[in-house]
Amino acid sequence: MDSKIWLSSPHMGGKEQSYVNNAFETNWIAPLGPHVNGFESDLQNYLKEDSHVAVLSSGTAALHLALILLNVKEGDEVICQSKTFSASANPIVYQGATPIFVDSEADTWNMCPETLEIAIQDRIKKGKKPKAIIAVHLYGMPYKADEIHNIAKNFNIPVIEDSAEALGSSYKNQKCGTFGDIAILSFNGNKIITTSGGGALVTKNESIKQKAVFLSTQARDNAVEYLHSSIGYNYRLSNVLAGIGRGQMEVLDDRVEARRYNFETYKTQLSAIDEISFLNEPEGFYSNRWLSCILTPSETIREGLRLKLLEYNIESRPLWKPMHQQPVFKSCPSYLNGVSDDLFKKGLCLPSGSNLTENELNRVISAIKTYFRA
Repeated sequence: MDSKIWLSSPHMGGKEQSYVNNAFETNWIAPLGPHVNGFESDLQNYLKEDSHVAVLSSGTAALHLALILLNVKEGDEVICQSKTFSASANPIVYQGATPIFVDSEADTWNMCPETLEIAIQDRIKKGKKPKAIIAVHLYGMPYKADEIHNIAKNFNIPVIEDSAEALGSSYKNQKCGTFGDIAILSFNGNKIITTSGGGALVTKNESIKQKAVFLSTQARDNAVEYLHSSIGYNYRLSNVLAGIGRGQMEVLDDRVEARRYNFETYKTQLSAIDEISFLNEPEGFYSNRWLSCILTPSETIREGLRLKLLEYNIESRPLWKPMHQQPVFKSCPSYLNGVSDDLFKKGLCLPSGSNLTENELNRVISAIKTYFRA
């Protein structure tokens, strides 16, 4: 059997080892050190827009701290995009709050502005104004930032920008990760760059960054003894993993270019197949194409294709199952228009790693053509 083709595997650039070696040689192994500070600076310089970054143990940790910093508490409600990975919604429950799920629109597969406004108005009518909005750049495609943020501003609700999948993407020439009142990034092993496990909280307010760092290091007060007046968390990124991140930042633009190349290759080679369609970039949108995704006519065809690829030792995945379909969230209010349900039935994520070889890309394309007899 041919070697396994993974959906999105880690891709080291070569410089990471020197940063890690430096961490060992200088004995900076703890969740502080020059690479932590350097990684934050690298990200701030990349994102621009007066960004302040706190690097953390995961994107989920960043989301949790964002909710805490926005004073989300037990009994509150937080609007969340339904078409996403569960890590976008889980931290809401950590805080004892209730997720309110909002469906997608077809142009970007992200939160639908019209449905968002309906949801906010209805929650207010029911006596519970949402405390925050979590909007996601799905698969690296930016959400409709102008519309989403204008609605949020009109109702005076802060936005947490979930940019876990979108480092390297931009909307109207502004980098994703710089739109929200607070934004989060992920450096999980399958992301466009990785620190194995890791994430970041992004804000334009230096005091919010410092508060995030304080909370992420067990909320230890400035005292000789171990004094705590707040509940803290063990969420800070280690200097070793931050070193990996610094090496990865040196090749980030190359990784975006490679993933966009994968998408364009799939689109060029497969567009003649009537049963396959692709999500195009609207004007002003620039996606890192973290994952290359296709839509098929039906769930039966999607699943048949997935199983055919598996026969060829090729990993593929259905699009994220919407949160409103998840058993754990079955009692949460949802505002739906059918888009995310349809995407889940018909959508498939293809191998998209920046380390895919031409031979591997051709294997995937050949297997798909075989399935559709193209």
